[in-house]
Amino acid sequence: MLFLEDTIIDLPRPEEIDATYLEKLWQRFLDYIPTLITAAVIFVVGMILDRIVMHIISRGLKSGRLDKTIHGFLRSVIHIIMIVLTLIITLSTLGIPMTSIIAVISAAGLAIGLALQNSLSNVAGGFIILLSKPFKVGDYIQINGTEGTVRMISIINTELKTLDNKSVFMPNGSISSSTVINYTAEPYRRVDLLFPISYSEDFTKAAGVIKDVISKSPRALTVPPPTVRVKELAGSSVNICAWVWVNTGDYWDAYFDITEAVKTAFDENGIEIPFEQLDVHIDRLHRHTDET
Repeated sequence: MLFLEDTIIDLPRPEEIDATYLEKLWQRFLDYIPTLITAAVIFVVGMILDRIVMHIISRGLKSGRLDKTIHGFLRSVIHIIMIVLTLIITLSTLGIPMTSIIAVISAAGLAIGLALQNSLSNVAGGFIILLSKPFKVGDYIQINGTEGTVRMISIINTELKTLDNKSVFMPNGSISSSTVINYTAEPYRRVDLLFPISYSEDFTKAAGVIKDVISKSPRALTVPPPTVRVKELAGSSVNICAWVWVNTGDYWDAYFDITEAVKTAFDENGIEIPFEQLDVHIDRLHRHTDET
C-alpha cells in the first residue's frame, strides 16, 4: 500500500498484473495522447508566435521614435515573457494544477537566482544603464580600457564594435560599476596636437605656420578659437601644442588632416622637426688627471 496525505492507494502486486491491467494502462495512454498532442501543438505555436512577435516588435522599434538604446533590452524582456507564458499554458494543458506550476516556477526561480547571482547583477546593471543613460546606441565610449561604438544594450550585456571591427560583449553589471568615458556625448570635441621643433628654429614662426594651417582647415571651428602655444622645452625639442575645436563627428578627420598639413607646411618653410638626441660631454682635464 502507498499512503499519500491520508489517502490509501492499492498498488497491484506483481502476480496481480495481468493482461487486463496492462490493457487498462495502454488505454489510459491512448486516451492521454490527444492531450499530449494538444500540448505539443500549443508549445510549437507558442514558439512560432514568439518569433512573429519579436519580428513585429523589431520592425516597430526601428520605425518608431523610441530611443534605440532600449531596443535590445526590450526585445530580451519580451522574449523571456513569451517563453514563460508558453511553458505555463503547455503545462496547464497537460493537466498540471496552476498552484503546482507556480510552486515549481518559484522554486526554480529561487534556485536559478542563487546559481546566477552574477547574471542577476547584470540584469540590474542593464536597468541602471537605461535609467541613468550614461550612453546610448551609436555612442563611442571607453570602459576599463576597451573602447568602441555601442551597437546594442541587451538584458545581460552591452555589445561594442571596435575600430578594427571586433565585437566586444561587456556585462552590464561591470559597466554600471565602472567609469565610462563617452566621447560622443557632446556636440564638440577638442583635438590636442603636439608639434616638436628644433631649438635652433624660430618658435614664433612655427606657431604662425601652425595657425595658418588651422585657419585653412574646413573642419576647425572658430568658436571656441584655436590655441597654439609652446607647451614645454623638452630634452631634444621645443614642443608646440595646438588645441583645435571641431564637431565630434569630424574629430579623427581633423586630427589627421591638420597633422599632415602642418608637416607639409614645415617642409615648405624649412622648419626642422628634430630627432631625439643625446649630448655627451667628456671632461678631458679629469681624464688626463686619471691617466697620470
